[in-house]
Amino acid sequence: MAEREEKGKYDEMMMKKGSDGGIAEVNPTPKKGVTSKVVDYIEKLIVKFMYDSSRPHQYLAGNFAPVADETPPVTDLPVVGHLPDCLNGEFVRVGPNPKFAPVAGYHWFDGDGMVHGMRIKNGKATYVSRYVRTSKLKQEEYYGGAKFMKIGDLKGLFGLLMVNMQMLRAKLKILDVSYGTGTGNTALVYHHGKLLALSEADKPYVLKVLEDGDLQTLGMLDYDKRLSHSFTAHPKVDPFTGEMFTFGYSHTPPYITYRVISKDGFMHDPVPITISDPIMMHDFAITENYAIFMDLPLYFRPKEMVKDNKLIFTFDKTKKSRFGVLPRYAKNELQIRWFELPNCFIFHNANAWEEEDEVVLVTCRLENLDLDMVSGTVKEHLENFGNELYEMRFNMKTGLASQKKLSAPSVDFPRINECYTGRYSFSSGP
Repeated sequence: MAEREEKGKYDEMMMKKGSDGGIAEVNPTPKKGVTSKVVDYIEKLIVKFMYDSSRPHQYLAGNFAPVADETPPVTDLPVVGHLPDCLNGEFVRVGPNPKFAPVAGYHWFDGDGMVHGMRIKNGKATYVSRYVRTSKLKQEEYYGGAKFMKIGDLKGLFGLLMVNMQMLRAKLKILDVSYGTGTGNTALVYHHGKLLALSEADKPYVLKVLEDGDLQTLGMLDYDKRLSHSFTAHPKVDPFTGEMFTFGYSHTPPYITYRVISKDGFMHDPVPITISDPIMMHDFAITENYAIFMDLPLYFRPKEMVKDNKLIFTFDKTKKSRFGVLPRYAKNELQIRWFELPNCFIFHNANAWEEEDEVVLVTCRLENLDLDMVSGTVKEHLENFGNELYEMRFNMKTGLASQKKLSAPSVDFPRINECYTGRYSFSSGP
């Protein structure tokens, strides 16, 4: 009853003011000047004397090298074979593609989001590529170079200094961080008539697909100011109810916040999830009746970054992995059930479903995670970055958990037919 009243008041308010579903224009106001130049000079000195420029930028070379420019719609592409006239739509994908060379470090996760689209209509194909026009990208275009801190910078004392450089730029209004600092580079999801570009440190950006296949960034989605925290890059859309389930993680309490978004785009109240420490939680899962959270031991530890010359996220091999199963319409965390399994990390889940008393999770499990393995600094060890496909079972009646390996390494970025999200299905992955 309270939920219906809450949504009813929201609908009435939105009708009165003609809401566009919470799309906010992104118009940052950075400031050039003498102060900006002085800060740039200080940063150059820090980089010169403290950064090891011999460290390779593997993810800026070879197959990972950035595309230099956007591509406006290129029509009538050569077609080998035949495109049926009944095909009418656009296939889109997004990935990191830095527009400007980094000042110092670079991590695979750092690049600006670039969306590539293939428009198919009337038996013809059109290709286009466009940047997600984030606040970060607009400000770096204004300055003509990289200005924002990179994940690849966050290691050792140098990382601490680069954090302070970003804070100084924000305090002096050299950079405008009021719209966040995200890249929109990780994933795309379509919900409530909106195509969203996502990165987990920020809110979603809304894209529009034009009739000729071109792509336009409309702004940032804040669900009429109901979204005040970060938004995962891997939300789940239930194909049967049309709802979207999502979460955000933070370095300050509450470390995890769960949200449910109705099929017509209304974001319900936040449900904080209590865990002991700030972590990186890249993905989660849903079933017909539950949401599954992963409290895995990849901790945000800035003190250890400086003390031990590590990346700011540190994996603790001594801790067990915890999985929280919560009724997906819960109004608070009181009903969550926590299960323990051996130490691991998970970037991506394949799917989850229910079998009698058990909740089943199929996931890409990784042991002994070291994020340096994907930072371009230890290329010779990348072959050890081996995810394995696992089935995990959580018995809601007995409280016991079990797991078994389904494949040899390496498996990640699994895909399923999304018509079966939260229901029994098979998956595939590279």
